[in-house]
Amino acid sequence: MTEVALEGLRVLEYARFVSGPYCSRLLADLGAEVIKVEEPVTGDEARRRGPFPDDVPHPEKSGLFIYLNMNKLGITLNLKTVRGREIFKDLVREVDILVENNSPSLMKELGLDYDSLKRLNQRLVMTSITPFGQTGPYREYKSYYLNTFHGGGEGYLLPAGLGYVLYPDREPIKAGGFIGEYDIGLAAATATLGAYFQAQITGEGQYVDVSGTEVIAGLMRYEFAPYNDGWIVNRASWALPIGGLVQCKDGFVEIMPLMEHMYEGLLELIDPELAKDERYQYKNIMLSYARPVGGEEDDVRQNLKDIIEAWALKHTKEEIYHQVQANGCAAGIIATPEDVLNSEQLKARHLFVEIDHPEAGVIKCPSSPCIYSQTPWRYRQHVPRLGEHNEEILCSRIGLSSKELRELSQTGVI
Repeated sequence: MTEVALEGLRVLEYARFVSGPYCSRLLADLGAEVIKVEEPVTGDEARRRGPFPDDVPHPEKSGLFIYLNMNKLGITLNLKTVRGREIFKDLVREVDILVENNSPSLMKELGLDYDSLKRLNQRLVMTSITPFGQTGPYREYKSYYLNTFHGGGEGYLLPAGLGYVLYPDREPIKAGGFIGEYDIGLAAATATLGAYFQAQITGEGQYVDVSGTEVIAGLMRYEFAPYNDGWIVNRASWALPIGGLVQCKDGFVEIMPLMEHMYEGLLELIDPELAKDERYQYKNIMLSYARPVGGEEDDVRQNLKDIIEAWALKHTKEEIYHQVQANGCAAGIIATPEDVLNSEQLKARHLFVEIDHPEAGVIKCPSSPCIYSQTPWRYRQHVPRLGEHNEEILCSRIGLSSKELRELSQTGVI
């Protein structure tokens, strides 16, 4: 039995921020050896993004960088120099996979495009992650994660549900954090492994061209499907006649009485007399929702909405979550980061682990959501400090001498 699923897999990462590093992090989680290449002095821009312990910025203490780069080795290399590119090519000869998320023109200008690198390593799988892909009129467009998220259509639906009811005229918004970038990294990791396993069979690698915008668009298959019939799904399409996002005593919950038995169970819980009132019968509420706004039916629905909201304000998230579900209605907690960190369910599955970082100290980080019975996730390597493994990688593996290493440092190559 191997200790890790991808034992022996070697990955070179020349990527920054979220999408590329997350792709490599997923491979590292499975046991691949990942060598991260950063620019000398400045490093990955994620090092300058928080959160930081005590809100004090420090290039070695970024929570974002630490999460994205667990279980990796790290070196510095200036690929704008001839010697830097030579060393990079030496590394390419020794790996199975190269992950990068630079502009299409940059890799070509550096002579590090796939056509050039595959001459050095016929089995190489090279994955390039860009906002719009390697082809098409937008291929060279620069893009922030906000552009990519909206370019794929995801932001058009937000805020949805009761958010639309409360803010019908609000402009589309981006989901919190960098969720779109993580989606892109996940898609890239899946595609990369598929290409790698093909290379194991045929002995020949291939190029994987990942468009971030297309990943986001691909996650919206249901929303695009009705368009073929002329119906456009929008934020209003997700608005619920009753329930949705509801404020409670200590935060928010999502109550989803999507079917008749769920709706009846919710009313029985709040007030059994409501369930007996003809005005509040499921069919009547749904009919009133389908009619134009205004009139007695709409007043009834608004009154019921007020009753639900007043009831929710008397209860906590946990109380509502368990009581509503016990009555056969779907409900969920809108969890804060603190809620997630203290979740008894996640504690039972050991999602969060304490890692000891040389600079940041002991911090909690998510490990892997997937539990392998034979090759469990392990924290094998602390997050690399900038250039921490230069000597180990460049001397022990590439064959540079200590003198050459010092000269490369002095000339800005590493």
